[in-house]
Amino acid sequence: MTRRRLHVPPDRIEGAVARPDAASLHYLADVLRLPSGSPVEVFDGAGSAWDATFTGSELRLGERRPAPRPGATVWLAFAMARGEKGDWIVQKGTEVGVSRLVPWQAERSVVRLEPDRAVERARRWRRIAEEAARQCGRADVPEVAVPGTLAAALETPGGFARIAFHAGAGAPLASQVRPDAPGILAVVGPEGGLTEREVEACVAAGCGLATLGPRVLRAETAAIVAAALLQHLAGDLG
Repeated sequence: MTRRRLHVPPDRIEGAVARPDAASLHYLADVLRLPSGSPVEVFDGAGSAWDATFTGSELRLGERRPAPRPGATVWLAFAMARGEKGDWIVQKGTEVGVSRLVPWQAERSVVRLEPDRAVERARRWRRIAEEAARQCGRADVPEVAVPGTLAAALETPGGFARIAFHAGAGAPLASQVRPDAPGILAVVGPEGGLTEREVEACVAAGCGLATLGPRVLRAETAAIVAAALLQHLAGDLG
């Protein structure tokens, strides 16, 4: 039997009781048609999970158990892309273990968002990340930043390794990863790649340049390949 999973944020969990919002209750009771007493796994999006019992109006929690986090703290800064490509990057990035998704406006990006639309797009992507975490078994949900500038995307906590992926240039990825770094920022450009000015900005911010090999990848493919390879090098993907 498929295990039912539900995201309930920490502010709706108190003691041994989780109180889902109206939309989640509708999902459990009316969409899934779960009877009272049904088992449900609850995760809080911050790294904890519980086996729970649905009562019809709330969830009674068993013992809290921390769930394993991805092997590496990877922040994926991806250039804005047209259509549903951004949705795909957020969904698949969540599945391969990205901790934070940072969309940014590249010089060659076709999509241009006004501030209010950028905020709404981030809300949409947060819902996609939450659903992807529910489906893939993660107990944490990656953060999704509001789309911004390259300069903002390059901001990281101290000690992070920064890697910009640049077609036809740079060193093999494994040589750019520092085992002692607390996290890794991966910067991926749009269709057509990074401009010379963007490459210079990345290098000035401390990015090493890495290549994903001789083939030309679509921007959304490059973003997920980069994230997956970083998790693989951290031992998270086999």
